[in-house]
Amino acid sequence: MATTKIYVVYYSLHGHVETMAREVQRGVNAVEGVEATLWQFDLIRMEQVPETLPSIILQKVKAPPKADDVPEIRPEQLVEADGFLFGFPSRFGVMAAQFKAFFDATHEIWEKQALAGKPAGIFWSTGFHGGGQELTALTAVTQLAHHGMIFVPLGYTFGSGMFEMSEVKGGSSYGSGTFAADGSRQPTEIELQQAFYQGKYVAQFAKKLKS
Repeated sequence: MATTKIYVVYYSLHGHVETMAREVQRGVNAVEGVEATLWQFDLIRMEQVPETLPSIILQKVKAPPKADDVPEIRPEQLVEADGFLFGFPSRFGVMAAQFKAFFDATHEIWEKQALAGKPAGIFWSTGFHGGGQELTALTAVTQLAHHGMIFVPLGYTFGSGMFEMSEVKGGSSYGSGTFAADGSRQPTEIELQQAFYQGKYVAQFAKKLKS
């Protein structure tokens, strides 16, 4: 049986989403017959998509450099995958403009509906509880719908971890998530466990769909 290819595509300003993405990738790769490739994108190098934040602003917000071990993806490469997990930070309750710009650049493959029928999950980071832990995910589904992709939510399949009340935890039935606070808070163990679980869950779904 051919290997099921999952692309984990993320945009991360301060590194929180990147940390989650690496755990998601581990989860995908834990499923036999499924292979995850981690991708980021550099809007500055994408001719059709200008970077929405000037380099001087990135310096002022102390954004770390992009990971040098993660290749950059262009929109047309998405057609190579059997499924996806998209990760991004939230801005005012919706996906960051940088990731929206990436989706805007997929118009050519949208015209061909080249991604229709392919499963996709989403994960994210927000600053705090009111920052869009559910709204960010819910509004992101529109991008998947216009491409005809199949949204794969977690539901409450993560079990007791979904009902954790003794500590702050991001994520919801839509997918895994983390809180960044002022940027200093890092994903916790339970948030990383949920990210790993999500990768595994979506991978199993994509594998069944392909078989």
